[in-house]
Amino acid sequence: MPVLASHRKPRTKVRTTTPAVGFTTAALASVTLLSTQSATAAPTEPKPAIEEVQKKVDELYRQAGSATQQYNHAKAASTAQRTKVDTLLSDVAKRTEKMNEARRELGAYAAAQYRSGGIAPTATFFLADDPQSYFDQSQVMSRSTARQQKAVDDFRTQQADAAKKRAEAVQSLETLTETQTTLRTSKKNVQAKLTEARSLLSRLTAEEKARLAELERKKEAEARKKAAKLAARQAAEAQQRADAEKKAREEAAKESDGDSATGSGGGAGSGGGTGSGSGTGTGPGAGTGTETGPGAGTGTGSGYAAKAEKVLAFARAQIGKPYVWGASGPSSYDCSGLTQAAWRAAGVTLPRTTWDQVKVGTRVATSDLQPGDLVFFYDDISHVGVYKGGGMMIHAPKPGANVREESIYYMPIYGSVRPA
Repeated sequence: MPVLASHRKPRTKVRTTTPAVGFTTAALASVTLLSTQSATAAPTEPKPAIEEVQKKVDELYRQAGSATQQYNHAKAASTAQRTKVDTLLSDVAKRTEKMNEARRELGAYAAAQYRSGGIAPTATFFLADDPQSYFDQSQVMSRSTARQQKAVDDFRTQQADAAKKRAEAVQSLETLTETQTTLRTSKKNVQAKLTEARSLLSRLTAEEKARLAELERKKEAEARKKAAKLAARQAAEAQQRADAEKKAREEAAKESDGDSATGSGGGAGSGGGTGSGSGTGTGPGAGTGTETGPGAGTGTGSGYAAKAEKVLAFARAQIGKPYVWGASGPSSYDCSGLTQAAWRAAGVTLPRTTWDQVKVGTRVATSDLQPGDLVFFYDDISHVGVYKGGGMMIHAPKPGANVREESIYYMPIYGSVRPA
């Protein structure tokens, strides 16, 4: 078979220095990838400024404080609900026993009727020895029927009461379950916020921690300056009130002396002896001194000041004890646990949470604060301290810190109350 010649021309070999296409593509891809990685890695690598870390940690602690109040609220509600459930279950048991007694009484009547055969009244009349015995027997049967009817009525009443209380107990158990769920959720929220805050702090270098501590010192110093200004203003206002009262007493004394000088005979002697006593406004002032003047019913010696003294004595005794969220003493406290325990020492019962404590007593302006008043912080009212005077308070600050004295201006003030 003849071989046909190929009509295709042979390809001319051309030498070139261009690298292979596959190699070039791979190389370009590598360069592009490295460039992309460098470009994307740059913005995420830098650590946040220490000021940002401080702000973030403070916010996390505030959120943890709010979650702590939610936990405290749920815990108090759970305790109260558990007590209610226990009471209802005890009531159900008692009513069930009464119902069983009524049931047993009905059973006894039913058994007696079964044994007697349930004789009809007509048959009883004919079987009686005489009419009088019939009427006597009829009265007995009538009383027996009345007792049976009463037993039936008692059973129905006890049955209805037991069913009602059982339904209340079931509903209370459901509420208790919901409250305990909220309690667990709040606990997880607190722990999550605190874990995040600790994680942020743990990543700081020694130098960064030192800078953070310096920022804290500056913040505290600034807060103390504001407290000192408040103290100076309050002292000046108190001095003005004291001077005004002193002047009023001096003028009252002059008027009293003038009246005595122009009085007649024995009348002047009598008037001089009773003048200051009959002036009820000046008598107490002279007895207590100018230091009580600014109080106007809340100064030293008044009912509130006496209670506040006990409150502050208790609070001072707790200084140095650790903050523990959800704790109310005696070895550790959270903020509202401390204020609750302090006022309990003065015989005043406060609710457990800051959200409820802020509703107790009388609202007062910051400029009118007196020792013993409660100062609340943040828009969510998640922190509280006991005012001790001079712009300072005693409070349980945050996790990792102990009960201490601090300026009320260390945190943004929400408002203040006078509990009693």
